[in-house]
Amino acid sequence: MSLTLAAGGRRRRNALPGFGLTLGITIFVLSVLIVIPLGGLVARAASLSPSQILSILSSPRVFSAFRLSFGLAFIAAVIDGFVGILVAWVLVRYHFPGKRILDSLVDLPFALPTAVAGITLTALYADDGWFGAPLAKLGLSVAFTPWGIFVALLFVGLPYAIRSCQPVLADLEREAEEAAVTLGAQPAQIFWRVILPQLFPALLTGIALAFARAAGEYGSVIFIAGNMPGISEIVPLLIVIRLEQFDYAGAALLATTMLVMSLVILLLLNLLSIWRSRQYV
Repeated sequence: MSLTLAAGGRRRRNALPGFGLTLGITIFVLSVLIVIPLGGLVARAASLSPSQILSILSSPRVFSAFRLSFGLAFIAAVIDGFVGILVAWVLVRYHFPGKRILDSLVDLPFALPTAVAGITLTALYADDGWFGAPLAKLGLSVAFTPWGIFVALLFVGLPYAIRSCQPVLADLEREAEEAAVTLGAQPAQIFWRVILPQLFPALLTGIALAFARAAGEYGSVIFIAGNMPGISEIVPLLIVIRLEQFDYAGAALLATTMLVMSLVILLLLNLLSIWRSRQYV
């Protein structure tokens, strides 16, 4: 037996024991929690005829909701990405009193219930609120308009952008920046040509995470949106409305469409991140 093992029959031991068992548990959990529910969603949507699918998706109300949800989510995610770089830069590169408190406040949208966030933002940006009153005097109403949706999406997506960029900034080597300074580079040139190329994949990751959160956000948006069909009505609200009307197939169709559109946009962002990374290898 020992000779057989010595002659080449020896089995390699995995670095982590129990690979077969852990892999089986992983596949089972992912199947139960992700694959099967999403498969059931798609199957329910597929029960509709092509004419019914076209009728639902081509409705002006549905089209307007998709345009509003995905358009505002994408714009908010991009803005969150660049604001996230700024906040992460301050938290990583500078030392000041209250830094730890500010760093902990970044995670507040993670812990805050979405309904509480929505009510708080509505109170602040209403025409008689702390922020809304000065804006109302300028002729800009935020609460119960698409601007209110935009503010809510900025709020829920910002932590993803900050936390994606922060560890990368902390791990960046300073030698390249110091060399650029000795060669006479200006601070703006150092950021755009030395720091940003290394930070770009993390930036895209933060934008993708912020977009994914914002596109399907419901709790914090529903209070401040106004929910006016064709103006400030989001897709998650349409899904809830169809569920209340017992139109489960229609709700599944809208949810499946959101899923596909989100996956396509996230795939494009990931491909862009991979392409940009290879440009600097």
